[in-house]
Amino acid sequence: MGNFLKVLLSSVAGCVLAAGLAQAEELTIATVNNGDMIIMQKLSPEWEKETGNKLNWVILEENVLRQKLTTDIATKGGQYDIMTIGGYEAPIWGKKGWLQPIDDLGDDYDYGDLLAPIKSGLTVDGKLYAIPFYTESSFTLYRKDLFDAAGLKMPDQPTYDQIKEFADKLTDKSKEQYGLCLRGKPGWGENMAFLGTMINTYGGRWFDMDWKPQVNSEPWKKAITDYVDLMKKDGPPGVTSNGFNENQALFSTGHCAMWIDATSAAGRVYDPKQSQVADKIAFTRAPVNVTPNGSSWSWSWNLAIPTSSTKEEAAKSFIKWATSKQYVKMVGEKEGWVAVPPGTRKSTYELAEYQKAAPFADTVLKAILSADPAHPTKDPVPYTGVQFVAIPEFQGIGTLVGQQIASALAGQQTVDAALDSAQKQVEREMKKAGYLK
Repeated sequence: MGNFLKVLLSSVAGCVLAAGLAQAEELTIATVNNGDMIIMQKLSPEWEKETGNKLNWVILEENVLRQKLTTDIATKGGQYDIMTIGGYEAPIWGKKGWLQPIDDLGDDYDYGDLLAPIKSGLTVDGKLYAIPFYTESSFTLYRKDLFDAAGLKMPDQPTYDQIKEFADKLTDKSKEQYGLCLRGKPGWGENMAFLGTMINTYGGRWFDMDWKPQVNSEPWKKAITDYVDLMKKDGPPGVTSNGFNENQALFSTGHCAMWIDATSAAGRVYDPKQSQVADKIAFTRAPVNVTPNGSSWSWSWNLAIPTSSTKEEAAKSFIKWATSKQYVKMVGEKEGWVAVPPGTRKSTYELAEYQKAAPFADTVLKAILSADPAHPTKDPVPYTGVQFVAIPEFQGIGTLVGQQIASALAGQQTVDAALDSAQKQVEREMKKAGYLK
């Protein structure tokens, strides 16, 4: 009996030690340098304290993050245990078997509380491959004080012609006040995120029903010519270096009369701790031109686990914590209700504290729910996706086109030359990928 007891105690001690080791995981998480993610990093010691695990953070600019994660996951490099990926990558990578399904976080997680269209976009063959951390559409932010002073009234649904008229009237370069700030930094998720919606509403599309590229078609030429003219006349200097974060900084410090970009910016530009114009701004829908289809984008940043990670359970524990109802409340209480991650849970929009602090909440929710990735254009298309095309090749194609347009914006070539060159590049890539004969 004595020997049996020793063996039993030894076995229990071994189990306890194993459990302790299992809890003390060191995870590497790669994420984008956006405000919501910076808050996640700031609050993550709470999870570390609860679990005994440790997080190593790799925080990168959007274009660099995508490049590094794509390379790592395609080569099964195994550098990361948790990845921040977009609504573009999640279904493509899930289908390829590069991501672990994350549909087993427990009954207390309340998957039914996740917004249905967002959850659906991350699901392949009934399996959920990423959990949304925040979701966004796009809209128009503007300075109501400048509009009032100039006797201008922003309509509920502006057109691009009206935006141009307002921008011309509100630009005062002597005060470093620019009528309109837009993304110019090249990248499929940078300048092309905004331009994709502008092209859609101008009646353009990436491909016709036979996958023939339409990049130098008339709607594209009209949209990009208007964009380049607007930025040259009414935009800030150095626009080809400006992505989301740079424009957010310009708008928050009072340099932009209008800014068309992600609804996720609202929480930060309305926060007096982060914005010098928090009490001077208003918002309305993204502008339209010949069609409302695809005029505002649909995007989610999500947390996912690559199949190359050996720390799946600890990674799931963190993702469950960072995307829970409790996390939303923690952000509200510690960082201010205006800062909670938007567009993921129905319950967020039912919180009285959030409704009171975030005058934009209802507009943002409607914009997110109204974006229709299945019908993003005036004419029929063989793809889904509003500001992107949901095929693996788009990451490269979108960036190629974005570089050509940035070159036209910088004055290095004409818009027509840039789009003709981009058309040839896209045709070549689509032939190589087997879409075109």
